[in-house]
Formats: sequence, C-alpha cells, structure tokens
Amino acid sequence: MADYKKQDVESEVDLLIDNEIHLSDPTGEFSIKVADGSIIDNKSFDFWEWTSGVGLYGMMKYYKLTRKKPVLDRIIKWYDDHFAEEPVEKNINTMVQMLTLAYLYEETGNRSYLPHLEAWGDWLYYRLPRTEKGGFQHVTFGDLNPDEMWADTLMMSVLTLAKLGKTLNKPEYVEEAKKQVLLHIQFLQDKKTGLWYHGWSFKRRDNFAGAFWGRGNSWITIAFPELLCLLDLPKGDAFREFMIMNLKYQIEALAKYQDKETGLWHTLVDDPKTYLEGSATAGFTYGILKAMHEHYIDDSYRDVALKGIKALFANIDETGALAKTSAGTPMGETKDFYNGIKTSNMPYGQSMAALALTEYLKEFF
Repeated sequence: MADYKKQDVESEVDLLIDNEIHLSDPTGEFSIKVADGSIIDNKSFDFWEWTSGVGLYGMMKYYKLTRKKPVLDRIIKWYDDHFAEEPVEKNINTMVQMLTLAYLYEETGNRSYLPHLEAWGDWLYYRLPRTEKGGFQHVTFGDLNPDEMWADTLMMSVLTLAKLGKTLNKPEYVEEAKKQVLLHIQFLQDKKTGLWYHGWSFKRRDNFAGAFWGRGNSWITIAFPELLCLLDLPKGDAFREFMIMNLKYQIEALAKYQDKETGLWHTLVDDPKTYLEGSATAGFTYGILKAMHEHYIDDSYRDVALKGIKALFANIDETGALAKTSAGTPMGETKDFYNGIKTSNMPYGQSMAALALTEYLKEFF
C-alpha cells in the first residue's frame, strides 16, 4: 500500500472537483430522451438531475471537513443559478439536491432556502406515488416506473427525507425514511449473499434481471452509514442494530468480490467477466471507510478499504477525471445490459471518488 500524504489527498480531491464542475455534454452523447420527449443531460454539472446532485453532496462533505471557501461558493452559485430559473420537475432523482441544500441552509443560515426545502419535503412525503406495500415508487424524468422500487432511491430520496426531517423538525419524515429502509431491505437485499438487486417490480413479482449491479450496491454502502449517523440512535436500538447487521452482510460479500489485482469492483459485483467500474469502487470504498470510522464495522475491513483508495488514485488522471465510470444506467432486463453501458467521466463518479478520499483524509487529523 502506497503511503499518501495529506497534501496528496487534498490535491487529488481538488482536481476531482475542478473536473466535475466543468463537465458538460456538448454533443449530447450521454443525454437521454425520455417518453415525453424531454432531453435529460446526465453528464453536465449544471443540469438539475441526480448526477449533479450527488456531485454537490461530495463537494459539501469536502467543504465541511476542509472549510475551503471556494468549494462552498461554487455550491452556493449552483443553487442561486437554478433558483433563478423555472422550477424543475420533482421526482426521486431530482430530490437529492435537497440533501445538500439542507446542509447549506444550516451552514449559511440563508432563510431563502427554507421554502424550497419545505416544498420538496412536502412533495416527497405526501405526493410521491407509492408502490404496493407503501414503498417509494422510483419516479424519474418521463417515467413513473409504476410499482417499482430501486436501490438508487435510498441515496436519492430516503436519505434526503431523513435529513429534511431533522432540519425542518418533522419527525414524521424521519419515521417514513426508516420505514422505507425496511421495505427496501425486504424486497431488494438478497438473503443468500447480502448483495442488493437493482430493483423490484410488484407487477412482475421479480427483481428484473436479478443483477447485483455495482453502482446500485454502492448507493447502499454509502446511504446506510450516512443514515445511521444522521439518525444518531442509541446503541442497542433495534432499528440501528438491524441496519448495521444488513450493512455488515453486504460488506462481507463485497470483500470477497473485490478484484485482487486492481482493488476495483466489477460493474456486476459477482461477475468477473464484466468490466471493472470506477464509481462503484469509489462508493464501496467510501462506505466501508465511513462504517469503520463510525465503528459500525471493525478494522478487519481496513485492507479492503485501502485497496479501494489505491485503486482510485491509480484511476484518476492528471485532469482529475475518474476512469471506468459507467454512464447513467436505467433498469436492465438482462445482466448483459449492464456490461454494455459505456463509460465516461461523470459528475457522480467524480463526487463519489471525492467522498472516498475525503473520508480517507480524516485519518490525517
């Protein structure tokens, strides 16, 4: 394991963020045309979609640790620019911007953010369509995805709802977030392996392709430690212990499937014939480090996390671009579908790598 200095890690995160905030898609190669004819730009940092939302969250985490004002200023500019425009459609994926905005409100005290937080929280709690059994339906731009639950929802909306509940003093939001965690565990976590399926359909009564998609799994590895910290439940609390148990179960499986030579994970976690993927690796590395630092898991997973850090350093180029990041990925009907997704540097890949290196940075304090 290479020895990194604090300055090396900060410099790498600075590069990642600089690359991220300049990302765009002038040719439309990574844009998606949805059912209503809208064009969704998944690559550009300045487009309001989950891709930039995760990007903003990574930047906020880095700012909170380092207090680098230019990072905070760029986050503020993003919201100022978008709040000056027409409101964007509310859905599961656009909701993640409210996660960072809640932290920004707490940081700045800017009360002009409150109406946005309140309106989006109200929509998520009262108006988002629900599946059978009351799960959050994974509504996206141009597609209601009726009666479908996706692993992505825990990162994009469930974590957001819990944070809004804390920020706005709405305990019912927190309880709903906890309920959604339980529902998603029931229908998406594989009992044999501890890994997570990408989705569940109540209409079909199946997990679509039955794929243990890498980035989908990494949303869980990120969201669970984040939720546990946010909820701040006492040791021995049944919900807390149940979440930790399920997180450990997943991490035990991840440790087995990490590529021994590179430290990366495959785009289908359990299939070594699929390509090695950067964003999932970043998410797993962050979640394992975070869980270890918060004492949800023990230090026996330290080597796994450090191999992930080494893999990230090896795959970030001189411009700060994280290699091997799979593009936006809808629900797949076959496992081959996931292996066919092209790769590029994307805002969420940049941010997930920044999250992992920011968590690693804590070891220098």
